[in-house]
Amino acid sequence: MQIGVIGLGNMGQGICATLLREGFTVYGTDIGATQKQAATALGVQVYDHVAELCQQVQHLILSLPKAEHVQQVIAGEGGVLAHAQANTMVLDTSTSKPDVSRHLAAQMQQLGHIFLDTPVSGGPAGAYGGTMVMLVGGEEAALPRATPILAALSSKWVHLGASGSGHAAKLINNLLCAAHLLTTAEAVAIGRQAGLDANKLLAGINAGSGRSGVSEVNFPKWVLSERFDSGFSMGLMRKDLHLASEFIAAQGLQPDLAQEVMQQWRASADILPDNADFNRIVALVSGAANNPISPSEEA
Repeated sequence: MQIGVIGLGNMGQGICATLLREGFTVYGTDIGATQKQAATALGVQVYDHVAELCQQVQHLILSLPKAEHVQQVIAGEGGVLAHAQANTMVLDTSTSKPDVSRHLAAQMQQLGHIFLDTPVSGGPAGAYGGTMVMLVGGEEAALPRATPILAALSSKWVHLGASGSGHAAKLINNLLCAAHLLTTAEAVAIGRQAGLDANKLLAGINAGSGRSGVSEVNFPKWVLSERFDSGFSMGLMRKDLHLASEFIAAQGLQPDLAQEVMQQWRASADILPDNADFNRIVALVSGAANNPISPSEEA
């Protein structure tokens, strides 16, 4: 299968590497020269414009920073709708807005195309390893066609329902991840104060009902090791939490715990720049890390 990737940043590079390893012929495009050079080095055939890419493939993956970029790439001047081959399928792995996904899916369907929102969890490491989790929204009838791509990129994928469902679930997932970083940091700080070894405490938690992806992966891999190099930034998580806040408000809800979590992440901007690793949020919890970050450490 030939497939095109629009957006060749950290996640897009990982997606390309996995698709190539799985035997796909991969084409790509990006507005950044550095990203295009890196993709070319992987073996991706790179084009300068979306229009050129659309001439090569009927399957496209988007890996873009914001919903606005997704809208522009699909419906903007020189975008996919203007240049797509007949019966093109788009899988949007960006963390986007559910209403944007629904609107774009309807636009594409009217012109005989398919749009699935397929946001991912697992970060750049998951993208390179083909071990991401993908949350899928869109027409169930499109799933057989999408399955070879989903299976190549993920260890597990879940169809949530109609268009927008995948992105709604992704925002909820990232809200939980943001909360778990804070609650796990507090748990470790409490344990340390009580004389418990942090690694052993986490081993016990991960054997019990208090475990989470954060306690099983983030803390051992990036926090307790003090590596803080997950490839996902504070700025990206703040962006996702802003989208989650808008989504929650649109449901007419103001959940107390979610509001507290989002407030703490907003307040973290005073000490943690957008380019800091998102696991650095543990610095807000007293005793959570051996060496809490200073404001200038990753500036």
